[in-house]
Amino acid sequence: MPTRRELLAAAPFLSLASRAAARKPNVVLFMTDDHGAWANGCYGCADIRTPNVDRLAAGGVRFTSAYACTPVCSPSRMTYLTGEIPSQHGVQDWIVPEDSYGPTTIRFLDGHTTYSELLAREGYTLGMCGKWHMGDDDRAQRGFTFWHTVPGGGGTYRDPTFVTNGTRRKLNGYKTNLVTDGALEFLDTVKEKPFFLQLPFYAPHTPYDYQPEEFRSPYADSRFPCFPDEPMNPWQNPELARMHGSRDAKLAYSALVTGMDHNVGRVIARLEEMGVRENTLVIFTADQGWNAGHHGVWGKGNGTWPLNMYEESLRVPLIWNHPGRLPAGRVVDNRLVSSYDFFPTILEYLGAPAPVTGRRPGRSYTRLLHGDVPGWNNHLFFEYEYVRGIRTRNLKYIERTREWPSELYDLEADPGEKKNLIADPAYREALAALRSELGGFFRKAGAPPNEEWRSTTKQHLTVYRSIK
Repeated sequence: MPTRRELLAAAPFLSLASRAAARKPNVVLFMTDDHGAWANGCYGCADIRTPNVDRLAAGGVRFTSAYACTPVCSPSRMTYLTGEIPSQHGVQDWIVPEDSYGPTTIRFLDGHTTYSELLAREGYTLGMCGKWHMGDDDRAQRGFTFWHTVPGGGGTYRDPTFVTNGTRRKLNGYKTNLVTDGALEFLDTVKEKPFFLQLPFYAPHTPYDYQPEEFRSPYADSRFPCFPDEPMNPWQNPELARMHGSRDAKLAYSALVTGMDHNVGRVIARLEEMGVRENTLVIFTADQGWNAGHHGVWGKGNGTWPLNMYEESLRVPLIWNHPGRLPAGRVVDNRLVSSYDFFPTILEYLGAPAPVTGRRPGRSYTRLLHGDVPGWNNHLFFEYEYVRGIRTRNLKYIERTREWPSELYDLEADPGEKKNLIADPAYREALAALRSELGGFFRKAGAPPNEEWRSTTKQHLTVYRSIK
């Protein structure tokens, strides 16, 4: 047994160890843009090189059925941050530049509670590096004290202009690398307090104007087997039609994904250098998915007119990795989770009190990280402007306003969503039940009837041309 003198000598080190054990976990949240779950090695596309994301999946928990509530960027990001659906938070489509930053910006988050504010109250130091695109883009807000972004949510990948903690400056280099440079700068500033780094990459969103050769060269001889070459969908958005079947577009998209993955590796390496990797939860996801030939479409929910809710538009990668806290190599299969579930999940995981309200539709999936949950309700709901939807384990019903057709798919029999069963008498009862459940969900959320969806937003909406 150790002597009293030995115990006293060890006391400072024991105290340090106990403080480290008691410290709240750090968090790094990676979020990609226009990145379907299909476009990752660990989700079955061996041709797209994502070794760092694949390692996160191998060492953590990977969800196979994670979905965005809305298949377009700004409303999806608002849902992640607030736990509310578009008709609640008031952003129904991507935010145009005049609403996004500068003197005419709209503060869309006013009146809505965010998980970032709640974590700041819990003692977290928060950094935001990358794409915000939720209004007031060029100013730190919602509990974040470090801010490094390109206002407006888009633009060139070569030599972009960032706003870093209030200072506007043009930076030389590749945007994805520059986003990560800001993230590493933030990590250099964190001290004793736990930190939350939100790192939303712009990649692989358009434009496809520039990708460094080191990320393009692996695809020089690729046949791009993960990109379907289906006939063009008659609803294809004409602004993206030139991408359809284009080898250049496939190469650019793949290179943007690989450049993003390279930068995931840079951040993980820095966490290891800092000695904090074991106490850092790393989450990898996307704001929404992307069709790259799937369904004959190039694009996301607004890749067609009318707007679509195809599986590839909605399904996103979702990986949680926390060494020693979460099981390595666990796959959560056949359990549907939504972006509106993220808000209660991250708060519960970090032990932060969540506001009591009956409006947020989400539920925490913390228990799914550790094991299966019997009786998990596999029903999700979607919303994008005049389109609402419900998905069960095997059925998906898409309801549009009267100008446009609605759709019903049996995903078990028809995973490619090619046969619309809306008029099939064999599905009449199932359709009636789905319509009733969908209407009940939105009424409970306080949403108006679908025909009145415009009343839920004050943003300037982009007008799309009708495609016959």
